[in-house]
Amino acid sequence: MAGMDLPLRAIREQIASAFDLIVHLGRLADGSRKIVQIAEVQGMEGDTVIMQDIFQFVQTTVENGKVQGYFTPTGVRPKFYSRLEAAGLFIQPSTFMPTEPARAKR
Repeated sequence: MAGMDLPLRAIREQIASAFDLIVHLGRLADGSRKIVQIAEVQGMEGDTVIMQDIFQFVQTTVENGKVQGYFTPTGVRPKFYSRLEAAGLFIQPSTFMPTEPARAKR
């Protein structure tokens, strides 16, 4: 589509319709990289791409210079869940429900 003069909104709509998930890899305070967020692209609202967090990293402490935390669901079941099931991929609905993290070390 090079050379076409598309409006910004049309470009954003194409991008929003092309992705179901965005995985955000972030650099933490200790310099390590972790997946800090998994979000679903839900569509457009006006000129804005709407996203909903599905999983997120929660930092609890910093021990010996290392960031400690856990990855947790936000409680939102993705809208494309039915398409996963139709494709034969069955994920327990409880996977998306927030739980209290296991505290192995104190």
